[in-house]
Amino acid sequence: MTPDEIRTDKPLAGKTILMSGGSRGIGLAIALRAARDGANIALLAKTDTPHPKLEGTVHTAAEQIRAAGGRALPIVGDVRNDDDITEAVLKTQGEFDGIDIVINNASVIDLSGSLDLSSKKYDLMQDVNVRGTFLLSRTALPILKESGNPHILSLSPPLNTTPKWLGAHTGYSLAKFGMTMATLGIAAEFAKDGIAANTLWPATTIATAAVKYALGGDRMMKVSRTPEIYADAAYEVLVQPAREYTGQTLIVEDVLRDAGITDFSGYAATPGTPDSELYPDIFLD
Repeated sequence: MTPDEIRTDKPLAGKTILMSGGSRGIGLAIALRAARDGANIALLAKTDTPHPKLEGTVHTAAEQIRAAGGRALPIVGDVRNDDDITEAVLKTQGEFDGIDIVINNASVIDLSGSLDLSSKKYDLMQDVNVRGTFLLSRTALPILKESGNPHILSLSPPLNTTPKWLGAHTGYSLAKFGMTMATLGIAAEFAKDGIAANTLWPATTIATAAVKYALGGDRMMKVSRTPEIYADAAYEVLVQPAREYTGQTLIVEDVLRDAGITDFSGYAATPGTPDSELYPDIFLD
């Protein structure tokens, strides 16, 4: 079954999402899926003007969100900047009268080994991935407490801290595991307030700019799945009862199977590619 055959209602209608990043790729796909329900989506992103290599800005993303049926608030800012985070939270609350969901999508990837990874890039990954996740979530928490079904969702992997994954790219592993630890910590700390906090990670690589430029070029793109599989899984997480569905490190495909979605063939970036030929994502054995 497909996602649209599973759900005909619109549980995210009128809900407000604050997302870091989201100008393109997975974040934009998640935003567009929520927009189809009529959600309000605020994007905190740096992409005010077009990138020479990458498609999309925060403004073009907002246009697509509106075209899909949602309301959009593009906010030009940097998740590394405390004032920008505070401004984004306050602007979102002011525009949409609350915040129901925070999605920690912004992330930096560099798979260099420890001797080749620059200090500047190490700091950037820690600042965006870990610090950004913690501070955006923390700043929104007082407003999330007022929501009827508050969720925090971070796009980060399970804590598979084996020598294989810690040693493969130590700096990046620290940054992604840090996102997960921040999220799980918030889940435990604020469970009493009914705020769900979970992470979500795909079993296969996803056809995004990060995969193209950091993992393996066009060849890797061809053996990946589309961002829509991540978006459909995120949607299923965000409509769950927050008090009952929290503190989990979730896998995209498992979430979809639990929702009754069993046919993944439509998500292949190259139509007709069998599952056995798709490239497995990092951090999963």
